[in-house]
Amino acid sequence: MILFENVSVTYPEAAAPTISGVDLHVPEGELCLLAGRTGSGKSTLLKCVNGLVPHFTGGELAGRVVIGGRDTRDHPPRELADLVGYVGQDPVAGFVTDHVEDELAYAMESLGLPNTVMRKRVEETIDLLGLADLRGRALAQLSGGQQQRVAIGAALTAHPKVLVLDEPTSALDPGAAEEVLAALHRLVYDLGVTVLLAEHRLERVVQYADRVVLLPSCESGDPGPALATSEVAPPVVRLGTLMNWDPVPVSIRDARRAARGIELPASTPAAAQPATGGRVEVRGAKLRYAGVPALSGVDFTVDSGERVAIMGRNGAGKSSLLWAMQGTGALDSGTISVDGVNTRKAKAGERRKHVGLVPQQPSDLLYLETVAGECAQADRESGAEPGTARGILDRLAPGISGDIHPRDLSEGQRLALVLSIALSARPAVVLLDEPTRGLDYPGKAALAALLRGLEATVLVTTHDVEFVAEYADRVVVLADGEIVADGPAAEVVTASPVFAPQVTKVFPGYLTVEQVAEALR
Repeated sequence: MILFENVSVTYPEAAAPTISGVDLHVPEGELCLLAGRTGSGKSTLLKCVNGLVPHFTGGELAGRVVIGGRDTRDHPPRELADLVGYVGQDPVAGFVTDHVEDELAYAMESLGLPNTVMRKRVEETIDLLGLADLRGRALAQLSGGQQQRVAIGAALTAHPKVLVLDEPTSALDPGAAEEVLAALHRLVYDLGVTVLLAEHRLERVVQYADRVVLLPSCESGDPGPALATSEVAPPVVRLGTLMNWDPVPVSIRDARRAARGIELPASTPAAAQPATGGRVEVRGAKLRYAGVPALSGVDFTVDSGERVAIMGRNGAGKSSLLWAMQGTGALDSGTISVDGVNTRKAKAGERRKHVGLVPQQPSDLLYLETVAGECAQADRESGAEPGTARGILDRLAPGISGDIHPRDLSEGQRLALVLSIALSARPAVVLLDEPTRGLDYPGKAALAALLRGLEATVLVTTHDVEFVAEYADRVVVLADGEIVADGPAAEVVTASPVFAPQVTKVFPGYLTVEQVAEALR
């Protein structure tokens, strides 16, 4: 169904190909998972499938890509629309309407399907992805995760034979991610749909995959063996490698079976970090969007130096809370202060000294022509030593050329750049909205280490339970704009199977592979 023959892609003015010599065959009815470091070419390979490369992106495509018998060199994206459904990393960029139901129907309208067929498929997709509560909403009023589910639904309603997904669970809470992946699993096994997807959160996806393809080498094989020696292996695979289990497990069930009879000593809590950074106080924060509550009287305090993860399902109010803390977000009532300063009343220059925020769409903060230019400008505006922002970037996503345009970076590379810019100012409080979207496992480990080493208070909204296990001292869980749980990370994330990291599900009391390794030593 999908055939790549010696495919290489070189973008305009690029010094080297983004992908090179790719040979790949994905048969009908297979779920194939692309894995690799940030910037290894996964998104480029996916865009070749529906003809976006090279018809839309430009550049040179060498070799041959054939989808369902159609050569993409001769068939632009519009001539593959009935065959291939595509969802990119940024779902908003692909929206063409303003409301949920309209977006779900748009692809079918473009294909000229009868109204009765469209109506039936919209209802099926709403039920399949749990979109009933969102069907009448404006797309602009949805959270990032809700928008991502709508984008996947819009691709599914056309009933494509090939579904291409670029990080489909990156903005989804754990429950929603399971629903989407279960739906994809049914499409593959019940309807024979061919699915090619790239994902950094492999712990969510790998157990569903028939095959894993590693980039840039394009080596492929069964998920366990393929990932056992890879630097982007999920925690359960890394745990299996540490324990010398054969075969290497890719699911929690297989890991628990392998762990039977193994007893580890009780884990010891990590030592407390020195208290440096700003103190945040939130009192009675309330906010509604078009009658829908986003914050419902939130009260909590974050002490200096705390590392806090804010979790909760999509639409729970996490991003609204961060923007209100930063001072430019809407708030109907209540007060928020950082070290006694009301950030909502502070001038921009003063506010930057107290609070720095990295949004879900980091590209909104980029405006210069090169990565080097962005880093240098950040150092100047922050009064930092030259090279400060670049040094942070190299820790998060090494190897990025300073001459490249920020818009040409992958999603993960772009996020790392914006985070480097924000941290160069050394604010007392750092706010990050879904910072691990697009980051691979080494990148997330580097981010966690960087945040732990900051002389700042750090609050992160995230659905990434594995990152929370690495980074957070404390977890606050929101639901419908209210705090429903607040406590030490080890207690909150292990209290629910939805939020528990993989290692905890195998060895209760432990959060990370590194903790297990230390216990074995």
